[in-house]
Amino acid sequence: MFPAAALALTLMPSVAGPLAAPAQADPAARARVTEGPGVLAVSVAATRKAPGYTVDIATDELALTTKRAGEVALGTARGDTGGLRFRSAGHWQHATEVTDWRWQDGVLTLTADTTLDGATVTARLTPTADRYQLDWDVEGGSPDQLGLAYDLSSGGHWYGHGEAETPQGGPGVNQPWPLDTGEVDHETFGPASYDMIDPFWYTSKSTGLHVDTGDVMDVALNKGGDGLGTFTVESPDTYKATVFVESTPLEVYRDYIGIVGKPSKSDATYEQYAKPLWNSWAQFYTKIDQEKLLDYATDLHDNGLDGHTIQLDDKWESNYGNLTWDPTTFPDPKGMSDKIHDMGFDFGLWVTLWINLDSANYQYAADHGYLLMDAKDTSKPCEVTWWNGRAGIIDLANPDAKGWYEGNLKKLMDTYDVDGLKFDTRFFDEKCAPHEGHQATDYQELGTRLADEFDLQGAGIRVHWNRTAHEAGFVTRQVDKGTGWDSLQAATTQNLAISTIGYPFVESDMIGGSNSQPPPSKDVLVRWAQSASLMPLMYASTSPVDTNDTTTGQKVDYDQETVDLYRQAIKTHEKLAPYIWDQVRSTLRTGDPIMRPLFFDYPKDKESYTVTDEWMLGPAVLAAPKLSTGTTRTVHLPAGTWYDVNHGTVIHGPKNLKGYAAPLGVTPAFVNLKAKGAAKAIKALKRDDAPAASS
Repeated sequence: MFPAAALALTLMPSVAGPLAAPAQADPAARARVTEGPGVLAVSVAATRKAPGYTVDIATDELALTTKRAGEVALGTARGDTGGLRFRSAGHWQHATEVTDWRWQDGVLTLTADTTLDGATVTARLTPTADRYQLDWDVEGGSPDQLGLAYDLSSGGHWYGHGEAETPQGGPGVNQPWPLDTGEVDHETFGPASYDMIDPFWYTSKSTGLHVDTGDVMDVALNKGGDGLGTFTVESPDTYKATVFVESTPLEVYRDYIGIVGKPSKSDATYEQYAKPLWNSWAQFYTKIDQEKLLDYATDLHDNGLDGHTIQLDDKWESNYGNLTWDPTTFPDPKGMSDKIHDMGFDFGLWVTLWINLDSANYQYAADHGYLLMDAKDTSKPCEVTWWNGRAGIIDLANPDAKGWYEGNLKKLMDTYDVDGLKFDTRFFDEKCAPHEGHQATDYQELGTRLADEFDLQGAGIRVHWNRTAHEAGFVTRQVDKGTGWDSLQAATTQNLAISTIGYPFVESDMIGGSNSQPPPSKDVLVRWAQSASLMPLMYASTSPVDTNDTTTGQKVDYDQETVDLYRQAIKTHEKLAPYIWDQVRSTLRTGDPIMRPLFFDYPKDKESYTVTDEWMLGPAVLAAPKLSTGTTRTVHLPAGTWYDVNHGTVIHGPKNLKGYAAPLGVTPAFVNLKAKGAAKAIKALKRDDAPAASS
């Protein structure tokens, strides 16, 4: 073995303040390697901006334990699982004894045997001030997948990921928060996924993991209650990971944003933050026609249920992908558009890049080479199955195809006075072959650029996993939820997951849910509207006047109180809009999420790491709406001076308010009197009968 050595490095310190660019090098930082019985230790000294850390590398079985101030902050799995693991001939193997190592030019290179004869692992660990890069390969054995495995408990609680697929129905009705308190089993975790995801996870012990890949992953956290996190890349190529080591979870998040970028603008306008978007989907699903849409808009207008747009969702086209109207259900689309505009709403349409095989546009696109080709047979178009049939996908990497598709969209919008679009479906599918000279991951960027040319009306778009998606500043709408309490709760924790992987302009699924379930009960609908009023945007569909139960074909009428309380939630959100707009502008400077977990602002408050039904909206507003049955709840307040907007009282935290009264007309919310924007938040949220704030 080579002797241990100390080497001065040029390092990247952590960022304690608002992040505008990656941190500058800190020449005062130092890293060194020492060898002891059965262990190599990589030590990085603390700096003014970074806490310092040590990575202990067990040499009897290649395993990495990251420590900060002598305490374990993250550790790979050991035993039969193995920390650095790979699949060969359908069987899992892993690295074992370290047989050689060298420390040169700031890189620790390790060679290790494995459980497979003839296969070795070569790993390279590159430490910097607040993170280390871990790249590794398998030589021999013909592996087809490489993965890291962690002992979840070593990092405390785990967060990040985005929309999580779970055995309990996630992401539609379940989103564990923290992730380790449930189960995540996400086998097709990749750039082309319909789920809003990024390969980034962080922990309550202020460590984080970013896997740098464009390939599909198989991600599992606590699968079957095994206490493990496995992050497997379905490729034999070099596994590239960054492990962040910081003092708070917020600083880990900021480190990640330094890599992937922050929004350069907000796609949504002030009005789209201030007022709801009304989309027809959950109200009608595909049983929609011109008369129904106009009745829907009229009811909303006449009942003072404000909004900026009426957006017509699925089932207006003659066939999917034609971008022409079905004349039997929409005989006068221009007249319909005019009437919606006359009510003071903008008008929007749902569209997709997927063209069904029975659409007239399909054959035209196929004949002109405008469709993605099949990955297994590039002489024919790729055919994919989606919720509306079999289809081909426009190849956005073909300039002629993109121009043709955009031309059809713009003609449609100009002819019928359409103000904006809701893009749905994905821009790529793994069954398809990328255009010559392109990779599968390019299609997220190509889709982002296409959508950025149009007003998305606050419906946002589901693109992820690339820097352009982060920088575009799109609103992010969630995957469809159900219509019960479990979905309302999942919508809340899912927003926290999405916003803390770098997509700050979040909204829940349509208020009240959808997913072809019976309509929400009165209480679920009202509570959902109240919770959405304390989120960055409100995305609505189910009318509180009346709706349709598509499972029975029956009309469902809500009572006047439902209308009144929903209207009150809309007005609350609109009054809060100046404060929210301040947070939008702040996010454009810092990259920090608007809706975030309590522990981002109060990292020393241990109880906040497992709170699932509260969040911070910017630095001043703590939202604690009722998300379940009943009329009381417990509210956790961290340290600070809090103004209760419902009672006009001042409460000094930390404190748990047990049995806090929250009847259907009350939405618990509190304002930190010492935080920036407190006065503006109190003006918006204070009940008319509540006393003024005083500390």
